[in-house]
Amino acid sequence: MKKIVTLAAALLLTASLAHAQLGSTSGTTTVTVTVSAEAALNVTTSSTSLTSLGTNFTNYTGASTLSYFVRTTLSGGSGSITLKVTTDFACTGTGCTNVGPSVTNPPTNGDKLAYTCSLSGVGTACSGSQTASTTSSTSVATFGANAHTVTFPGGDTGTTSWTLTNDPKYQTGSYQAVVTFTISAS
Repeated sequence: MKKIVTLAAALLLTASLAHAQLGSTSGTTTVTVTVSAEAALNVTTSSTSLTSLGTNFTNYTGASTLSYFVRTTLSGGSGSITLKVTTDFACTGTGCTNVGPSVTNPPTNGDKLAYTCSLSGVGTACSGSQTASTTSSTSVATFGANAHTVTFPGGDTGTTSWTLTNDPKYQTGSYQAVVTFTISAS
């Protein structure tokens, strides 16, 4: 009986070893990624002060800087950076009557908040002086097909240089407007 149990145990051990694999095995996987058009924007100047330097009633000037990343598609791709005055100038001090700068209703016809653009990197900056608007977005930069940010990881940079008419009708005080920049890519 002892021989039968020993023989059965030996046969079971031999059968299990017959199915075991020796050495190593390997497998593969295919990794797929779809790279899409993308854009990101950072307005690096969170608050821009406009100042009047020089002779009396010299226009107010200042500059806002931004960094951006963009990738457009190879065929038919495009993109842009735009801005819009989302909150018109309002007096932030006491005793104001809000007779001050305004994008929508300036006290004198011809008063305006205008800007010029410059870029260092991919894209085409706006051409000449642009007039900011509260009703529509205006151009800062455009990107064509197959546009790629030149600088990584910091991003390419741009500057919006502001000019605000210095109208003698403006009441003294501190005025503030909010400008929203938007970037897109396809």
